Amino acid sequence: MSVAETSRDLTPSEAGKLRRTAWYQQPRFTRLWAMVALGVLLALVTGEQGNTRDIFFSVRSTFTGGGLWVCLGLTVGVWALREFAGEPLRGVVAKERAKADAGGPLGGARTWVRAARARVQADKRLRWGLLLLVVVLALVIPSGLERYWQTVLVDQIAIFVLLAIGLNVVIGWAGLLDLGFFAFFAVGAYSTAYWTGHLPVEPPMVLNNFWVIPIAVVTCLITGVLLGAPTLRLRGDYLAIVTLGFHEIIYLVAKNADGLTGGPQGARLIPDFSIDFAGIDYKWSIDPLPYWYLLVFFIVIVIVLFSRLEHSRVGRAWTAIREDEIAAAANGVDTVRFKLMAFAIGASTSGVAGVVFTSKYGYINPEVFPLLQSILVLAYVIFGGMGSIPGVLIGAASLVWLPEVLKDYVDPSDRYMYLGALLVIMMIYRPQGVWPSRRRQRELRMAEEGVGDADAMSEPAGGRF
Repeated sequence: MSVAETSRDLTPSEAGKLRRTAWYQQPRFTRLWAMVALGVLLALVTGEQGNTRDIFFSVRSTFTGGGLWVCLGLTVGVWALREFAGEPLRGVVAKERAKADAGGPLGGARTWVRAARARVQADKRLRWGLLLLVVVLALVIPSGLERYWQTVLVDQIAIFVLLAIGLNVVIGWAGLLDLGFFAFFAVGAYSTAYWTGHLPVEPPMVLNNFWVIPIAVVTCLITGVLLGAPTLRLRGDYLAIVTLGFHEIIYLVAKNADGLTGGPQGARLIPDFSIDFAGIDYKWSIDPLPYWYLLVFFIVIVIVLFSRLEHSRVGRAWTAIREDEIAAAANGVDTVRFKLMAFAIGASTSGVAGVVFTSKYGYINPEVFPLLQSILVLAYVIFGGMGSIPGVLIGAASLVWLPEVLKDYVDPSDRYMYLGALLVIMMIYRPQGVWPSRRRQRELRMAEEGVGDADAMSEPAGGRF
């Protein structure tokens, strides 16, 4: 049988695999040297920290210590296992899989999981019951944590979860690559400082933080439209550069406009969050738990609203624009209006997060809003799974939690290196994220088979339609 005849019998998935050259398809000793190099790199990364007095101290201590041999043993052991025990292990796995498919314990568990998932998806009351259980656990469990972890939950996890949910609208649903999303958070924070009378410019009236929330949301909506309007014809790399520039503009205005934003000094003594409305009079203090309950309330409200939006006509229009903007426009979708809506609605969550964060800290300056934060929010969304609200929650919570866990074991300057390594591994072996949306999974599968494009944010030639 000729090669042409053989290729006709291949499924798209099998044909797609033929185009890939995996690392284990290289010559055996090439693979060995690659694993030795990986072991040395691992030893250097996890070894002694360098210092300015002796620039070779870290390298010397690594090559004379025992950590090098541990890392080499680990990587070479993986190589040996793959080279000499790979086939027997694959046979065992195939045999167990066949048993599971024939009705073994694993097959029964898999069938039960599929049935449970189908029932949850089909039964609306069961779905809402599970969500209610998650909310109750989110309210109860933090009260038993140490004060430090309660602060981490409020200052980092809950704030970034709100931001990631907003960015998911822009990048996950509408396919607009935004690298300057944290700038909207700065807009919300400075709106709080302005309307509470703590900037050099006096507001028309001084407001309570509670009443600043709708104003900050509207301000972020308008800012999102202002960013989206001149960038409607851009996608992919071009849009990413524009949004980076937008973040830098916001940062430099906050830093240099002394008479407007307070310049590098920022704003101080911003009052705590308080509410005095309809007979409810309560003031939040420095205790992190009340702020946690407040943020959980806002997160639940945003998730409910955005979930309804995802399955509405607007959400379907965003999906059409993300998958093929030209086809969407040809079918009557008003791409201009829906892209502006994505920017505006996504930015609105930043207004809420900015008000709560500023009220909790009582102080802001331009250094609170570096470009790194925008990149991190984007990483949280991609790590969790673009377009998936549960994935975004998991991605933001786990990646914010990881550097805090490493705090006691890793030098502060190295923590984000581990975070970067985790992201690299994740994107290689699971590009769809921890909890991907079904639509994103389908796009990646079609891309592997060569019948689709997984990058729904790529641009046409010239960056313009």
